[in-house]
Amino acid sequence: MPIGREQIEQIYEQVVRRNPGELEFHQAVKEVLETLTPVLTKYPQFAEHKIIQRICEPERQIIFRVPWQDDRGEVQINRGFRVQFNSVLGPYKGGLRFHPSVLLGTIKFLGFEQIFKNALTGMPIGGAKGGSDFDPKGRSDDEVMRFCQSFMTELHRHLGEYTDVPAGDIGVGAREIGYLFGQYKRMTNRYESAVLTGKSPHWGGALVRKEATGYGAVYFVDEMLKTRGESFEGKVCVVSGSGNVAIYTIEKILELGGRVVACSDSGGVIYHERGIDLDTVKQLKEVERKRISVYADLHKDAKYIPGGSVWDIPCQVAMPSATQNELDGDAARRLVTNGCIAVGEGANMPTTPEGVRIFQEAKILYAPGKAANAGGVATSALEMQQNASRDAWSFEHTERRLHEIMTEIHRACYETSVEFGSPGNYVLGANIVGFTRVAEAMVAFGLI
Repeated sequence: MPIGREQIEQIYEQVVRRNPGELEFHQAVKEVLETLTPVLTKYPQFAEHKIIQRICEPERQIIFRVPWQDDRGEVQINRGFRVQFNSVLGPYKGGLRFHPSVLLGTIKFLGFEQIFKNALTGMPIGGAKGGSDFDPKGRSDDEVMRFCQSFMTELHRHLGEYTDVPAGDIGVGAREIGYLFGQYKRMTNRYESAVLTGKSPHWGGALVRKEATGYGAVYFVDEMLKTRGESFEGKVCVVSGSGNVAIYTIEKILELGGRVVACSDSGGVIYHERGIDLDTVKQLKEVERKRISVYADLHKDAKYIPGGSVWDIPCQVAMPSATQNELDGDAARRLVTNGCIAVGEGANMPTTPEGVRIFQEAKILYAPGKAANAGGVATSALEMQQNASRDAWSFEHTERRLHEIMTEIHRACYETSVEFGSPGNYVLGANIVGFTRVAEAMVAFGLI
């Protein structure tokens, strides 16, 4: 018997009871489950095998203590996490996030999203996520190294190129990946370069990995715009954040002829009507690691808005690229009122359920993160391919593969939305494509 909406709601309530207090995880699960009734009606075997119930329960959850010593000689204690959610399509794959806000529920929501995102890429990778409540901001290189070494001392026993392959995320860049890989090599006595991705290109990393999430999100939105005879050419755009994803989202928008007039950080918003100077943002954020407010000191015609919202600025394309739930219902209404025609999520779940509903009701082109920001993990999988073959690809070749993957993700999501009676509903399309690919493998593997 196929599962109806009432049964879906019962499954969701069970997930909430089993995972109390994990609000972001609840939100991610509900967003997926609400779209699955049509596919469960078409494929009743998924209900018979209880695929939904199984997919909502991680295969493994690892929580561990991370003791380390700061530069004053004082002992610090953090908590580490790795949630290995689903491995039916390949080894676990997903980033590590180092940020004070990290809790088990944070990692579970990210890992759950990662299952479907990774499935959408068409690459042989499963879904996982990990991290710690450690904050690398303001810490010396030596302190970050000592923390990473302690973190990997525990985590290494759960990793392997055929088991689990972490990457970077918020707070984990090439520096942290280097320290983590060095400790993994030390602990295992193996130069297993495919066990971590996001590495420096100087020692096994993929060219384009730094740019991949931002570039991929723009490629996806460009494909959405094409369905309505539009493009980025001449479009006024805003991008939240000013980290890695935001910077390379801005870069690709500029390449495609758009004009980005605003970006942000946790302190406020920079509005530069004639267009954000990307070189300045890169210098401030990638080299000097300064606040975005300094931008206004260097460009007198730009305006810094302390505590402001980037969504208050009129635009045609909005790219939320900072963090989860940054774009709520009120912000969504302002974007719609100010003439926004497309939203592409570079961050994970940056739009609240109310915001998504407002965009869909307004018939705005809306790209959910699991589809739009899949370029990062797709390029991580390409990095794994290069490592496995002891090869090194050019920037141009890797970017071309990234573009092909994002175009294919868009095609699959759009055609599935049409097949299930909701043309242009990319939330439904992405969820059904990702879920179906995972569910088919779970049925094929038996009860595992």
